[in-house]
Amino acid sequence: MSEEEPVKVSYIFPNGDKYEGECSRGASGAMVRSGPGKHTSAGGVIYTGEWTEDKVCGKGTMQHPSGAIYEGEFKDNMYEGTGTYTFTDGSTYKGQFHKNRLEGEGVFTDTQGLVWMGQFHGKSALGLKMQHNF
Repeated sequence: MSEEEPVKVSYIFPNGDKYEGECSRGASGAMVRSGPGKHTSAGGVIYTGEWTEDKVCGKGTMQHPSGAIYEGEFKDNMYEGTGTYTFTDGSTYKGQFHKNRLEGEGVFTDTQGLVWMGQFHGKSALGLKMQHNF
């Protein structure tokens, strides 16, 4: 059995979501998002990047209607691996993510440009060190 070539599609889901990109036949035999594509949810969340077996997986960018943006690695529809999250106030976190959470080594730059480095664990980050610019 030869593997089928991916096909480019433009699809509007019943809930109003839109997808433009590649699809291929999944393990179940149904067509699934696989490869590069852009998904715009009815609520305004825009994901542009890689898909595997109908899940956000690989490198991509997710833009939220609030103005927050995540650029980096995804796995099973979640932030996973290395990425950069820009908050609505302009502050940023660059570092490790696990299941949508800031988890591991990272650098947080606050709205005044102060840079904080260290280990992040979700909403806690004890013992961060501020980078001094001399």
